[in-house]
Amino acid sequence: MSDSPPSSRPFDAAAFHLPARLAAKSDPVLIGGDEQHFAAIADTLARSIAGLEQRLGELRRRPAGHGQAGVERDIEIHRVSARLRVLRRFGVDACLGRMVPADGSDLVYIGRFGLTDAAGRRLLVDWRTPAAGPFFSATHAHPSGLVSRRRYRWTGGHVTDYWDEVFTAEGLDHNAALDDQSAFIASLGASRSPRMRDVLGTIQSDQDAIIRAGSRGALVVDGGPGTGKTVVALHRAAYLVYSDPRFGEGRGGVLFVGPSPAYLSYVEDVLPSLGEESVQTCTLRDLVAEGATAEPEADPVVARLKADARMVDAIEPAVRLYEEPPEEGLVVETPWGELWLAPQDWAEAFASAEAGLPHNEARDQVWETVLDILTDQVDGEEVPLHQLRRALARNEELTRTFGRAWPLVEASVLVSDLWSVPAYLRRSAPWLEPDEIEALQRTDAAAWTTADLPLLDAARRRLGDPGASRRRRERDAKLAQEREYMAQVVDRLKEAGDEMLQWLDGDDLRNSLVDESVLDVVDPDLLAGPFAHVIVDEAQELTDAEWRMLLARCPSRSFTVVGDRAQARHGFHESWQERLEHAGLTEVAVSSLTINYRTPSEVMAEAEPVIRAAIPDANVPTSIRSSGVPVRHGAVAERDAILAEWLDAHGEGVACVIGDPSLAPQERVRTLTPELAKGLEFDLVVLVEPSAFAEGIEGAVDRYVAMTRATERLVVLEGS
Repeated sequence: MSDSPPSSRPFDAAAFHLPARLAAKSDPVLIGGDEQHFAAIADTLARSIAGLEQRLGELRRRPAGHGQAGVERDIEIHRVSARLRVLRRFGVDACLGRMVPADGSDLVYIGRFGLTDAAGRRLLVDWRTPAAGPFFSATHAHPSGLVSRRRYRWTGGHVTDYWDEVFTAEGLDHNAALDDQSAFIASLGASRSPRMRDVLGTIQSDQDAIIRAGSRGALVVDGGPGTGKTVVALHRAAYLVYSDPRFGEGRGGVLFVGPSPAYLSYVEDVLPSLGEESVQTCTLRDLVAEGATAEPEADPVVARLKADARMVDAIEPAVRLYEEPPEEGLVVETPWGELWLAPQDWAEAFASAEAGLPHNEARDQVWETVLDILTDQVDGEEVPLHQLRRALARNEELTRTFGRAWPLVEASVLVSDLWSVPAYLRRSAPWLEPDEIEALQRTDAAAWTTADLPLLDAARRRLGDPGASRRRRERDAKLAQEREYMAQVVDRLKEAGDEMLQWLDGDDLRNSLVDESVLDVVDPDLLAGPFAHVIVDEAQELTDAEWRMLLARCPSRSFTVVGDRAQARHGFHESWQERLEHAGLTEVAVSSLTINYRTPSEVMAEAEPVIRAAIPDANVPTSIRSSGVPVRHGAVAERDAILAEWLDAHGEGVACVIGDPSLAPQERVRTLTPELAKGLEFDLVVLVEPSAFAEGIEGAVDRYVAMTRATERLVVLEGS
């Protein structure tokens, strides 16, 4: 490597580009040490990237190999590629801030990832390590062993502002630039964008305590609008994967479940910016293939019935009806005479299925037992057993009888039968009343709704893949064909007098030469689990049946549950502990966030009475900032003029019209329902005719959610 390091990202020797109004902060006494440190970071990043690029090139030129060697090569390519992506993504702006320890030791610079120079000097401490903890947890009441802390604001790869917080009197002697505005409060005033902004550098101590909490059991993060629940959830995902060896790739990993595709799109850049790419993200719809086209359940009675976890339990007896052994014996004719399958033989075969094995996969086991029972009736010395088994497999009456008693079943067929065959539903769910059974029947049984998804998911898990057996037979046949071909090759080489092959074991050689690349590879279902930890945002909306979908993917019951009882559209009358115990989580701890960092106090002053009228004990957070802009009330006819006025006055930022689907989306203006707006935030919210929303709790929640999406100003329009 040359002495002059290459760089994939140019570095301006002056990292600080402070505006003229901050000239006092440009004093070299204040920033000179940082400039030197940033130069060292840039140099080390360039060298690290060059080294990783060289390493990746070497790995890719290396033969893929077979077996463990090939697996290890692929793992190393993945590891090096992931590290390269992180390093290329950031330059010196990977540095979040620095802290001055009270024990007199060197300054500690906190980064999105760890970085060490060639001499072993730690240039950046990964934000997820215990050593970085004080940077986030320190407060004036509890300094966490710090004298002071500095946070940077980066724009275009340069520091455009920074803030110092001093925790002790000694901190005033450490070249601190003190402001009357903290970095966090300043960041809240920035305009919104179509994606969630980076907030790692401004995590608050109450949020950090939850991010770094242990993973045992279920941790509920309860908080109202603007308290940073989503921020906490995403950072917790990145922290757990890094800090807990049980959660790394190949050990289960972490699943993050959001409420909607719009929400996932909004937050999709956060985890990569934290140096984490292994977390799987999805909505509940994504867990089931039918979720892509499922419509909301329009009938509230049907929705209530299907939300009951007992309906998920009904899948088990529904499947068992496809596993009932024949009650009559069967005479099986073969070229070597008649064989007999008594009713007790059928029962023995059906009972041989391995416990916990999905129905469609257990079918092969049961069939093999049937063949064993039949072949045990003949003398193996007189009858070639492999020929007998082949003849039995071709016996139409035997295969037809077995196929009727233990058929291959598709999950979609099983569930649709429940909604179209009343007697089948009655046997599977005997607690249902006759009028409830009638309500669940529908003309188009496969017209899937979101309420069907938990049952489809449970059925698919219980039944397994109906094509797995066929693919396994095809795989075995291809391997047998390959082995036969290689056996011929080896035999011909030996006949030709190849001395090296004379002393090699024929079977070992033939097996080692078999090319398994001829086999079809089925892409794994990355969302099937099991996962070591599951994080659920907007969890207050989940039904008992939907919780079953997530519990099935996390046997450890290690969850982070994020939500707000006051934002549950259908009411939430229990405590979190009671709610989750009903869902199946017994070890539950609750952490509450009570400070609203996002919503201006002017907006919350009008939003709070709306939700209190319906939910008196709602956890309404306290806003800590004011926009200085009162809530505006007007007529619906003013909508377009208000949007145009705001767009002209603001060159950046995003507005959202909620409650008016007639408005076509345009650049920097979204159109959403209150339900789809959950978890999102906008500079301007125009709320159209909130009085027309539903009555009761659902309407109050929709109005409350819509109002609290605003980070700067709220306009409420009614009438003409």
